[in-house]
Amino acid sequence: MDRILWVVGLAAFWVLAILLMYIGWRGRARRQADRVGELPAVPAHLGEQTLSPATGLYVGSTLAPSWQDRIAVGDLGFRATGEISRFAAGILLERDGASAIWIPQAAIRAVRTERGLAGKVMSKDGVLVIRWELPSGTEIDTGFRSDDKSVYPDWVSGPGPNDKTALDKTALDKTALDKTAPDKTDSEDSANAANSGEVEQNGENA
Repeated sequence: MDRILWVVGLAAFWVLAILLMYIGWRGRARRQADRVGELPAVPAHLGEQTLSPATGLYVGSTLAPSWQDRIAVGDLGFRATGEISRFAAGILLERDGASAIWIPQAAIRAVRTERGLAGKVMSKDGVLVIRWELPSGTEIDTGFRSDDKSVYPDWVSGPGPNDKTALDKTALDKTALDKTAPDKTDSEDSANAANSGEVEQNGENA
């Protein structure tokens, strides 16, 4: 009899613990709802694929800059196996049993590797972390542990959100500089003309 009561009590304890965890998770989701808002929809045209797909585990997303403030809104908090790919228009993370996560190129702030994210700790540089800005203006970190970690350098060294902007700005600055700077040929012609005038004047004075 005592053993039965012990088993029942232990089972009730675990049920209560799970219930409290569920209540806490729902409360976290309500608190984060306004900050997270709506996620970007996957566009019909993704553009050219710039990095091949990599399989692995989606470990979760957190409110930046914290690596532990795990997002519970929608299914962002559900870990799942999946595949991550990079296109000209952004990054697509397709998850098994969960909705796809689309990260527009313009929203990407940084791509780096970390030891862990969303409460999951792994080996050094074990997680690929993408920091990006949601339409609500909130920045979050999304983590993916690839089955093949040798692909990480290609992701980290890939194009950043401001690379094109920076290149365009450099091109504009160069164009403006070319327009404002005196033409070398014109300067040389002016100098030659001035020298000729001096020579001619000296000849008349002589």
